[in-house]
Formats: sequence, C-alpha cells, structure tokens
Amino acid sequence: MSNPYQPDTDLGRPERQVVLAYMGTAGVLLLLMMAFGLVMRLAQGDLIGVAPDWFYRILTLHGTGMVGLAGLAGAGIMWYFLRQHVHLSLGIAWTNLALFLIGVVLILGGILLGGYAGGWTFLYPLPAKPMGMWSTTGTASFLTGLLLIGVGFLLLHLDTARGIVQRYGGLGKGLGWPQLFGHNDGNAPPAPVVASTMVLIVNILGLVSGAAIVVMSLINLYFPAFEVDPLLAKNMIYFFGHVFINATIYMGVIAVYALLPRYTGRPWKSSTKAFLGAWTASTVMVIIVYPHHILMDFAQPQWMHVMGQIISYTSGLPVLAVTAYGAITILYRSGIKWDLASGLLTLSAFGWAAGTIPAMVDATIVVNEVMHNTLWVPGHFHFYLLLGVMAMALGFMVWMARTYGNGGGSALDAPAFWLYALGGVGFVGMFLMGGREGAPRRFAEYLPEWVPYAQWGALFAALVLVATTVLVGRFFGQFLAGRREAPDAGVA
Repeated sequence: MSNPYQPDTDLGRPERQVVLAYMGTAGVLLLLMMAFGLVMRLAQGDLIGVAPDWFYRILTLHGTGMVGLAGLAGAGIMWYFLRQHVHLSLGIAWTNLALFLIGVVLILGGILLGGYAGGWTFLYPLPAKPMGMWSTTGTASFLTGLLLIGVGFLLLHLDTARGIVQRYGGLGKGLGWPQLFGHNDGNAPPAPVVASTMVLIVNILGLVSGAAIVVMSLINLYFPAFEVDPLLAKNMIYFFGHVFINATIYMGVIAVYALLPRYTGRPWKSSTKAFLGAWTASTVMVIIVYPHHILMDFAQPQWMHVMGQIISYTSGLPVLAVTAYGAITILYRSGIKWDLASGLLTLSAFGWAAGTIPAMVDATIVVNEVMHNTLWVPGHFHFYLLLGVMAMALGFMVWMARTYGNGGGSALDAPAFWLYALGGVGFVGMFLMGGREGAPRRFAEYLPEWVPYAQWGALFAALVLVATTVLVGRFFGQFLAGRREAPDAGVA
C-alpha cells in the first residue's frame, strides 16, 4: 500500500503556502467561533450571565463567522487538489484571502463596535430598522464586510472557471458530460475537477445574488426611499445563503475523494456514469432547493413551494449516495491503517449522511410549520457543519501537517478524535432533542424546561472545543517544528 503522506510533487512551495494560509486562517476562526458558540449555550443554560443585546451580537458573529470560515476552508481544499489538474492564479487566491480578512475586520467592527445584531442572514429590511439597537455605521460596516468577502470568493470561482475551461474546453466537459451523455471512454475529468466545476456554477450564481441584495440593502440604509420588495429580497438572500453553505460541503468532500484512496490503495471510481450523473443532478438541485427555507411565506408562488418541498427530499442524495457508497467500497477489507486524518475524513462522510435525515424531516411542510423556528434547525445544520464540513477540513489539515510539516503521529490523536466525534454527536443531539420539545432558536433566554438541553449542549460543546484546540494546535505545531519540502513544481 502506498504512503498516504507522500508530498504532491506537482505543487510547488508557493501553491502550498496559499493553501496553508487558507487553512490556518480557518482554523483560528473556528476556535474563536466555537468559543462564542459555547458562550451562548452557557448563557441559555443559566450558567453564565450575558446581556440579551450582547447575546444577539454574539449570535450574529457566530453565524457569520462559521459560514465564512467553512467557505474559506472548503476553498483551500478545492484549490489544493484542483491546482494539480488546471492552472490557477496565485494572485487571485491571495486576493481572495486579503478581501476575506478585510471583510472580517469590518464585520467585527460592525458587530462589536457598531452593535449590529440582525443575524448573518441580514434579512431586509431589518438591517435598516434597528429600533435603537445598532447604528447605521455598524450596519454599513457589516454589510460592506460581507460584500468584500463575496467579491473575493467570486473572483476565486471565476478563476477556477477560467482554468477548467482552458484545460478541458468548457464547463460541460468539466462535469464530464461527453462521458455522461455519450460513450464513456473512461477519460472523464478527475473527481476534484468535476466537483469544482459544480461548485463554481452554483456559487457564482449565489454570490452574484448575494452581492446584489447587499448593495441594495446598503443603498436602502442611506436612502430609505429606495425600497426593495421584501419577498424578492428574502428569495435572493436565502438563495445566496443556501447555495454558499452547501457549496462548502461540495468543496470539502474533494479531500475525501483525493485522500482516502491514498490510505486504501484503491482508486475512487469517478469516471462512472453514476458518479458524473450525480454531480450534474446536484448542480441543478442545489440551485432550486432553497425555497424550503420560505415555506411559511404564504405570498410565495405555490409552484416554488412545491419545488422546494420535492427537491428537499432529493437534492443531497445523488452526490451523497455515490460518496457514501464509494467510501464504503474502498474502505471495506482494504487493510487501511487508521490514523487521525483518515478517521476524520471517514467521520465527515458519516456526518454528511446522518445530517440529511433531520434536514429532510424539517423540509416536510407539516413538520416545518411547528419545527422550523426551533432548535431542530440548528441541530441539522450543525450536524452538517461540525461532523461534516469541519471534519473534512480538520482531516485535511492533519494530513497536510503530517505530509509537509514535522511528520508523525501523537499520543493525543486518538483521544482528540473520539472527543471530537462523541462530543459532536452529543452537541447536535441536544439541539435536536431541544427542538423536538419545542425549544426556540435565536432566543437568549429559555423557559426552565428547556434549560437542561442548553446545559448538556454546553458540556458537549466544551469537549468539542478542547478536541479542536488540540487538532488546530497540532496543525500549527507541526509546521513550526519543521517542514518537509516537495520539489517546486506546478501545473503549467
């Protein structure tokens, strides 16, 4: 069986440095956002005192930060593996990171100094109607930060589109359409290219929608006479938000496709019609599934409700099915030597698969009517993020640190893995159980019967934070201790 930690010789040091910067930034932000999440659960559990205005500031910061860092981590994974097949601009990658960091500073200022606490969804017209709770400058800073981050990601995806079109001759070819709809000659693009093509298509559309409504909200902030139809604004916001957060999974799963075969010595069968068809189907479904977020808006056209309901049951299944099946087939009787990275990547496949179940339950209209504004919803998306996307990112970070840093395992690897996995399951479980009992989401204070769910949730959150601190610390520690160099090379 080949060495899974063999450095990639077709990536030079400059390419690795930008990926390290992406993952390191995401790791630091992850620890910070987890700490804020723990503070909120402690406050809801009556274990510490947090003033309601500050609770909603923290809630806004936590939500915005988690979505942003998930996008950055996913982009780092995608860039690392895609760069081995197509030419990507280092300048664009660094520009995206620079705009991201500037945006983070503006968002922090808007929330912590300007008092903005309207949630990461900035639902129109709430940002411009603070009722004395936050300043116009704070709102403008928050929205401008979002805009800069969105522009950075848009530039990155436009660059990936250029690279794929330049290498393969079109986005359809990047998705493997000649092999999917014609004779399958086995020469379909590799999995990182197929996944990246899907992501750039959906994310460019989502980011343009998000940028447009952010600009309109900024204009409305200073010129109230400029009004936007609230239902249109809500559709644009949730289209952007749902596409962007889903794209983080589709970028992150590239690490599963690329790294698990290195551990098992078995190739991931990405040239099959089933694999290619799943990614094409998901490209369409991710774009049209978002109306399940607005099932309670009676003014929404009925056909959109129907579409959102039906696609909610199927949107995640095509790629999830081929990913779960593919993972099982290459792991079964492979003789894999388990370690921290392979364990986290396998955990991520479980987190993604299991997270679909409460999501599909909530997307059922009769359930959605009573459950959507409860803790059930953060339960399902924390399942995706914590045990899915973040496990993918942390697994990739551990692999990079061992491959290019001071390689070697640690006595803390197994405890950190199990602490993260079991703490994560317990944490999301408290959300789901609280939602089942009707505990509302986005509430700073709970009725007595809801408090135990927050207290147990805080305990599990603390366990996850300890484990994540070990994992992120390991990432930085191994690079500070020494680096292993691969030849400076790159795809021309």
